[in-house]
Amino acid sequence: MRVPYAQRLGKVPFKAVAIVLGAGAAAAAGFAAISWTASASRPTASAEPLIRPARVMEITYQRRSQSLVLAGTVVPRIESNLGFRVSGKIVARSVDVGTVLKPGDLIAQLDPADYRLAVDNARAALASAEADYTRARADHERYQALRGTNVFTAQTLEQRQSLAATSQARVEQARSQLASAENNLAYTELRADTAGVVTAVQAEVGQVMAQGQGVVRVARTDELEILVGVPEHRLKTVREAGAASFELWSDPSHRYMVRLRELSPSADPMTRTYPARYSVLEQPTFIGLGMTATLTFERPDAQSVAEVPLSAIFQRGTHPAVWIVDKDGTVTLRPVTIARWRDETAAIASGVKDGELIATAGVHKLEAGQKVKPLQSQQQAQR
Repeated sequence: MRVPYAQRLGKVPFKAVAIVLGAGAAAAAGFAAISWTASASRPTASAEPLIRPARVMEITYQRRSQSLVLAGTVVPRIESNLGFRVSGKIVARSVDVGTVLKPGDLIAQLDPADYRLAVDNARAALASAEADYTRARADHERYQALRGTNVFTAQTLEQRQSLAATSQARVEQARSQLASAENNLAYTELRADTAGVVTAVQAEVGQVMAQGQGVVRVARTDELEILVGVPEHRLKTVREAGAASFELWSDPSHRYMVRLRELSPSADPMTRTYPARYSVLEQPTFIGLGMTATLTFERPDAQSVAEVPLSAIFQRGTHPAVWIVDKDGTVTLRPVTIARWRDETAAIASGVKDGELIATAGVHKLEAGQKVKPLQSQQQAQR
């Protein structure tokens, strides 16, 4: 049999009712405390705006110089193929790749047998021509002594004179042929005419060489150059550079002066850069072909610029700008003209005045009319 609700409520203990009422009161008190804390944490509408510190720098215009760094290679100015001036069979080769040559050093030699025979034949021909000339001159002198006698005729004298002159010309011809034969014999030895180093060997012993065929390739070491590839957007800087210097990767603590000797008018089809050759004016103590060098070019600016960190540039669309900090700390955005960009700095050409302060950090969080507390670096404060 069901008990009515009123009767069941009457049976609830008084202690349980008290516990329920106490819990409800505690919950209400806690909610009220939370609501008071939240409302107390909200700033009042009448509170003054917070002035944040901002790092700034003073604009200073100076005439600076632009520097460009390119990687290059040490190369010889002259590198040529050396070969025999006569043909023949190679019987000896005295050099290999990397051999350092001095003027007069023997490089290779041809079989000289045939050329010695040619020299002997030329000597014999010269001796015969000299004998004919001696006899013809003696006959001419004896016939001249008969001038004024009955046996003397002018016609015979002319014949003797012509024979003597012809014999003398043959002597000169024989001497020239002998000199040519001796030169050909000397050409069977290939010798270095200047100091250099062998960079390639193109013939071996036993090979029959034609006249002028290359035997070795020699790079002259008396004139060295730095070869660099200039990108097309750097051509103007390289042409207008007042001074250039280089340092070797193997010796980065020393710099040496160079001068532009040649700049190719067309780009290399593989690298799409313009080859440039710089003559080494001060040759290092130790320098080798193929070494890597770093070239630095200096070109003074045509106008004064203000160098600022990249963090100071605020990009508004496609136009750069900076935040100007007034004397009272109010910031104002002003567009500027950038002369050039670098890895960490930008050179301002116009848009700001000398002596003005600009913000250099957190520029994307500033708003026009906001007030900041300028903080200059220690170096700027000492100026």
